[in-house]
Amino acid sequence: MTDSDSDLTVGKQMEMEAGNAIKYRTCSWQKTAALLFSEYICLAIMSFPYSYSVLGLVPGLILTVVVAALVLYTSLIVWEFCLRHPEVRDVCDIGQMLFWNKKWAWWATGVMFLLNNTFIQALHCLTGARYLNTMTHHSVCTIGFSAIVAVISWLCSLPRTFNTLAFLATFSAFFTFVSVLLAAVFAGVEDHPGAGWPSLGDPKVLAVPAAGTTFVAGMNAFMNISYTFIGQITLPSFIAEMKEPRDFPKALWAVTIAEVILFSLVGAVVYAYTGTQYNTAPAFGSLGDPVYLKVSFSFMIPTIIFLGVLYASVSARFVFFRLYSGTRHMGEHTVVGWASWAAILAATWVLAFIIAEVIPFFSDLLSLMSSLFDSFFGFIFWGVAYFRMRKAEHGPRFWAVRGLKGWAGFIFNIIIICIGVLFLTGGTYASVQSIIDGYKQDNFGGAFTCADNGFVTP
Repeated sequence: MTDSDSDLTVGKQMEMEAGNAIKYRTCSWQKTAALLFSEYICLAIMSFPYSYSVLGLVPGLILTVVVAALVLYTSLIVWEFCLRHPEVRDVCDIGQMLFWNKKWAWWATGVMFLLNNTFIQALHCLTGARYLNTMTHHSVCTIGFSAIVAVISWLCSLPRTFNTLAFLATFSAFFTFVSVLLAAVFAGVEDHPGAGWPSLGDPKVLAVPAAGTTFVAGMNAFMNISYTFIGQITLPSFIAEMKEPRDFPKALWAVTIAEVILFSLVGAVVYAYTGTQYNTAPAFGSLGDPVYLKVSFSFMIPTIIFLGVLYASVSARFVFFRLYSGTRHMGEHTVVGWASWAAILAATWVLAFIIAEVIPFFSDLLSLMSSLFDSFFGFIFWGVAYFRMRKAEHGPRFWAVRGLKGWAGFIFNIIIICIGVLFLTGGTYASVQSIIDGYKQDNFGGAFTCADNGFVTP
């Protein structure tokens, strides 16, 4: 960040791009809400039944509400920070500002930012291949299906502004809602869970964790819940394209309330009818009737494509804005601008495809991403941001001069940072150990394998 950047108010930014063919400060809070819904109302909802089967229904529901509240609080900190610094373009600018305005902090944040986004793209290549394998009974090599999903996603990533993507986001969120609702209904009406599974008796539902549940299993289940809620990494990018950033909390509250209701209900209902012994992540594989499985899974197609598209677009902005900031390629339809945009997106999808083939698993990939990246982007950054803002307002002893409110904020944000450290240490250990155990038990295929990763259906 430079000194001149700090003078760029929202009004000045909109003034500067008023004559451009491509305008970026164009999103209303409703369109931003659509982007948030598409990010949070996603395939990862279907990992909640698995998490509840490990943690027990009561602790699982409690953690769902607690994590949602923590993410809401830290997201409001992100918003407050962006209001104070309208020159911020993405979370990497914030990373540099939080850590003494050092360039190494920008680079470190940038590396984590791009890796996080590319891992999410990879996850959607993997899941897209899983869907196609399930629907076609493995008619094509899994590598081929993954490549098809990557190419389709690249094409859908080409729009340059979030304003353009907002319509697709609405479409994605709506069909995801239909998908998970159908899965919950089908779980309730079918005769027996587990298509193609051997009979494991009637579904067993646990109120608390089963005796002997390991730290690794419990931590991974907790990470699956946390990953679905934590998405603060994209918020600065969304706020940077809002016409009126002060309206952002409206979008945030709307999506948070919807999340808590939908995640809890779908997770609890599907778990109640499929039980501990028939659970898969995602939970579509827990359905007993292959028709039910395929119908509900099919409504997930828009989010399988779009959420990867959204993160690819955020990554491409990060690179493109740095390459062409201040040039006509940013705001005009130039050959160089569009060719560069398409090439940057293509590079992210090629890397995502490679990662998808090297790491062919779902649940552990969620947990590993959560522990490595969400520790910073979900908690540590925003605890530090709170301290920086309050110090700027009230001086170095801000907690003391503000009385009880100051001490409460100080202690709570220390806890926020400690939760991030727990993610980084205990979460990473649990994720890596789970992956090691999975390979020892031969639960995963090899790298670049043609093996069928679809759900088993008769």
